[in-house]
Amino acid sequence: MRKLIYTLLISVFIFNCNTSKTTVSKKDERLANAKQSDTVTIANDELEYEIIIIEPGFNTWLVSRARPEGFYSQQYLENRNYIYVIEWNQRVLQPQRFDPSLYEMQIDYQPGIDYGYEVNYKLYNYFIYFQLTYNQRLGPFVPRI
Repeated sequence: MRKLIYTLLISVFIFNCNTSKTTVSKKDERLANAKQSDTVTIANDELEYEIIIIEPGFNTWLVSRARPEGFYSQQYLENRNYIYVIEWNQRVLQPQRFDPSLYEMQIDYQPGIDYGYEVNYKLYNYFIYFQLTYNQRLGPFVPRI
């Protein structure tokens, strides 16, 4: 009788040790891919520009919390980016007043150049991410998603 009980316990234990298969949703897969790389590079050889954003967590935030591409018009993004870039560049030039580890380099963003939707979308979302993460305010607008 004892052997039978031990055999049943071992059988139940072995049966319960099987790993369960989990399904991964597309959003979870996108989040996992975004976590692998914290560098966003946007380049256009035709206009000879390149934007490199190296910010831990930005890719994950962009995929998980930012509004999807197409939510904002390109004109809206360009207008906001222009305002944010002006304030950003002013802060870069005042390291005694603003944290130089936050504002390291100026951004050369010119309003007469059509950078395309993708560049404006990612730059705008970086400014929103930056403001929310570091509790900064780069203009008259309250940063929100």
